Amino acid sequence: MMLLTHNHTLLASPPCDAFLRLLDGRPVGEQKELLNKWNEMGTDEPDLSLFRPVYAPKDFLEVLINLRNPNYENGDSLSFRTHLGLIQVPLKVKDIPELKEFFVELGLTTGQLGIDDSTQVPPELFENEHVRIGHKVLAEQDSAAAQQYIRQGSPTALRAELWALILNISGQPEDVLYYEQLKTNVIQHDLLVDSLIYKDVKLTASNDDYYFVFEDYLYQVLLCFSRDTSVLGHFAYNSASPPKSYIRGKLGIEEYAVFYPPNGVIPFHGFSMYVAPLCFLYHEPSKLYQIFREMYVRFFFRLHSISSHPSGIVSLCLLFETLLQTYLPQLFYHLREIGAQPLRISFKWMVRAFSGYLATDQLLLLWDRILGYNSLEILAVLAAAVFAFRAVNLMEVTSLAAAEAVLADLSTLKVMPLLQIFLFATVT
Repeated sequence: MMLLTHNHTLLASPPCDAFLRLLDGRPVGEQKELLNKWNEMGTDEPDLSLFRPVYAPKDFLEVLINLRNPNYENGDSLSFRTHLGLIQVPLKVKDIPELKEFFVELGLTTGQLGIDDSTQVPPELFENEHVRIGHKVLAEQDSAAAQQYIRQGSPTALRAELWALILNISGQPEDVLYYEQLKTNVIQHDLLVDSLIYKDVKLTASNDDYYFVFEDYLYQVLLCFSRDTSVLGHFAYNSASPPKSYIRGKLGIEEYAVFYPPNGVIPFHGFSMYVAPLCFLYHEPSKLYQIFREMYVRFFFRLHSISSHPSGIVSLCLLFETLLQTYLPQLFYHLREIGAQPLRISFKWMVRAFSGYLATDQLLLLWDRILGYNSLEILAVLAAAVFAFRAVNLMEVTSLAAAEAVLADLSTLKVMPLLQIFLFATVT
């Protein structure tokens, strides 16, 4: 059982025998069996009937909705009083002019991968030249140049190398050895959190038309991730704290406190979807693992941590609501009046960085820009753009269920045209 403290940090409740299995090694026979089926763990069907996700995005949204800044409780912020969305924490978020300036390379006159036509250059000419420059960037091994380059999208054949360059992942022998050590830890020790990982993969990626084939990779990466104590380093710049438990019989004695899971991250419902798209790019397990870990400690942790960071989930929610209320007021008020607050629909998209909602080629184009701009703000912009694109249909709905039905399938959407139109064409 987990407890949510007043500052929304997850702490472990008094440990039970099952909870303290992290101290027990697997029996030798079980170790051999797991090692033999390491590459086909998807065929294993453990009994997960007693397990359920610790929390789901909708539960987390309820926490965010109830956040308040006591300094503003008396209505001191006049400008924020007009905000009619669910988020009631006044944070500074960008408006459209600031977003246009920030995402200037996404402009209508700039060549983009992910757009079928361009007002500046024929697509095939742009793509050929873009590929040529991409090879040059890779040859020079310039991480900053790669980050700038990828703002216009990455050619499919170069994406894996470009992302690794931007994330400073070189795949050295010591990195492979480190992954193998994590794997050995998984083989030798059984953790309670393993069942949460199995459950999440079974509930999400295993049922996804794009990602079910990567089930074995997901188990390998996530089980190793749960043992990786280097992930604890990200708590130095995270407002959350890693959960703690205590060695058996030493409850409450701080010197016997241990982080649990060892990486300090409790997987929630949908967590495995942060890994799944990366499986299209990386087929070597240790490289896949390194890329995911770096993506998590740079970006993904912000999507389930409470903070005032511009890329934090609170700011993204507020940015989304502010964009809709300011630039699509008629739609925003209509949905609000029928009890279909837009954030209740879009929150799950943003908290999973749209993984599992967009077609994979479109998702990778979106994640190109996350890496290129070193920011998650584009998630909120895309969420608002989706509502703008479906605005005519949404104006006719009369309930939350009907609004959700209109937005149930995003798999046919093209990311870059939506972003360009919303930022640079329709909204003024």
